[in-house]
Formats: sequence, structure tokens, C-alpha cells
Amino acid sequence: MFPNLETERLVLRELTQADAERIFACFSNEDVTRYYGLEPFVELKQAENLVNLFSKSFADKRGIRWGIERKGTKEIIGTIGFNVWSPAHKRAEIGYEIHPDYWRKGYTLEALTKVMSYGFESMGLTRIGAVVFLENEASNNLLNKIGFQKEGILRDYMYQNGKAHDAFMYSILKKDLNVLL
Repeated sequence: MFPNLETERLVLRELTQADAERIFACFSNEDVTRYYGLEPFVELKQAENLVNLFSKSFADKRGIRWGIERKGTKEIIGTIGFNVWSPAHKRAEIGYEIHPDYWRKGYTLEALTKVMSYGFESMGLTRIGAVVFLENEASNNLLNKIGFQKEGILRDYMYQNGKAHDAFMYSILKKDLNVLL
């Protein structure tokens, strides 16, 4: 069963095909995909396929992706979740995106802290990683702010617009949280 999570202002819930238009609104926006390693979507079918991919990933225990919904709206403003989930090694990588209309309002921080807590407490993770384009100042600042440690640079790690880009590798360990809290 898919776990729904709540914060003060958000509901983190399973994505459905009814969310495809809002997913398309995010992933067709060049400001959102600029540091994503993904070309902007050009048709709704791509968003529908992404919802299916997230669902299959959860069913196969390879990842979990929540839709980020502001309470009382029933419309998602982005997604957040774990990719490359390895239950045997108790680790996963976190990823997220939010539509620019909702940037700089604290929604990503709110969702991120809830999902990290769920990962450590309910999924039994001991390590959460994150891979971020060097140029993505907002994500780099956010991860530093909440205690992720920069481990190094992954050279030519992701492609965007046909060009290779370096990325920072971050991690936070469950035992780091005990020190931070």
C-alpha cells in the first residue's frame, strides 16, 4: 500500500493519471528541467508515461515518488521521492522538482524533511544520496542547509541538451540526523 504523508501545508500522495496534466506543466517547463538531466516534455503522453514509470518503480521496490499537493487544492505542484532504492544496502537517492509558481515558499524544504524522515524511520535507510548539477544553486543551497554533505564531483555525469554536465554527489546518513536534531 502506498504511504501518504502529511506536513503542515502539504499532502504527499501517490500519483495517478489524473495528475498527468500537472506533471506535464512541471516537466514541460524549461526552468524545471534545466538541471534535471531530462529534456522538456512536449506532449502529455510523456507525463502519463512518467506516472506509469513511478508506479512500476514502487511496485518493483526500486523507488517511491510522491505527488506534492498543497492541502485543500487536490492539485500537485511537483513530485519528490527516492530513486535507485536498494533495500539490501539501506540506501536511496532523493530527487524532487516543483513548478516555478511555488518556488521560494518553503514547500521543497517541508516535503524534503518529511520524506527524509520517512526514509530513515519507515524504510530503514541509513543513507540518502542526492545528485545535483553544479549550477543548480537552489538545490545545492537547500541540501547544505539541511545537513547533506558534499562528497565530491561526478564528472560528465548527466546530459542536458546534448551536453555532458558535472554533478555534485551529496549524502546524509541516519546517524548525521541524530547529531543535527
